Amino acid sequence: MTFSKQFGSSLISLLILAATSFSVLADTSDTASTLEWIVEKQWQLSATPIDIAHSLDNKYVFVLAEDQKVYVYNSAGKHEGAIPVDPGVTAIDIAPRAEKLYLINDKTKTFTALSIDFIRNINTAGSPYLGPEDAPITVALFTDFECPYCRKIEPLMAEVHKRNPETVKIVFKNMPLQFHKFADPAARAALAAENQGKFWEFHDELFAVEEITMEAISNIATKLNLDLEKWKRDMVSQEVRQKIYRDMQDAQKAGVTGTPTIFVNGRLLKNRSLQGFQQLIDKELQN
Repeated sequence: MTFSKQFGSSLISLLILAATSFSVLADTSDTASTLEWIVEKQWQLSATPIDIAHSLDNKYVFVLAEDQKVYVYNSAGKHEGAIPVDPGVTAIDIAPRAEKLYLINDKTKTFTALSIDFIRNINTAGSPYLGPEDAPITVALFTDFECPYCRKIEPLMAEVHKRNPETVKIVFKNMPLQFHKFADPAARAALAAENQGKFWEFHDELFAVEEITMEAISNIATKLNLDLEKWKRDMVSQEVRQKIYRDMQDAQKAGVTGTPTIFVNGRLLKNRSLQGFQQLIDKELQN
């Protein structure tokens, strides 16, 4: 949709969201009705807008401005960056997940598609990891022990680790989903085992068990010969809970909405095949 310049930055309020309600009486030939709307937020833009597009998941808003730039904002109104475009670009559109930006140029009579990557700065300090601490490639995996898709992706993660032992560090980030009853206790149990140097052993057992229950979690602790009293204390400790909370906050900041989600040096892994995974790793090694 294209907007006239005379409306200026106030047009953003039509798209974005706030807290004031309005109602007007609309007359028709048959009856009268009440029209209501809510302005939830209003942002101050960096330049005068020409056109606006937003992703279907409402994560991103793209504003084509008079200064030949497309300004990118997240759903909270934070400026994520700007993409320069050629003079004559008068309209924009995006793919559903904002992975592509489409430009229409009336001067050159061209259509252009741009591929977009949002590179995230993901905090991995203090998280369990495999591989060299100073590896040039950091793979951040947001996962849930009770998620069936997370279980299925484990062989892929193992193969990536096997093929890149010196260049890749795989970091485990907990994202226990609320509708998985035992995801949170499983995450706390594995982190409690980490305090005894057995996180990855516990991790492997959790993904190998047919069904996660509290009994299954306790059986794993016994099988690994953990100090059970210490493990139980650590499992309910504030320290362990805080680690999971921090991972959840990091997931939110990175725009993660489901598990498993994988980032390679902050780039979202879109092709989850071994070939796609390795291609992204190799590309990052060349940078």
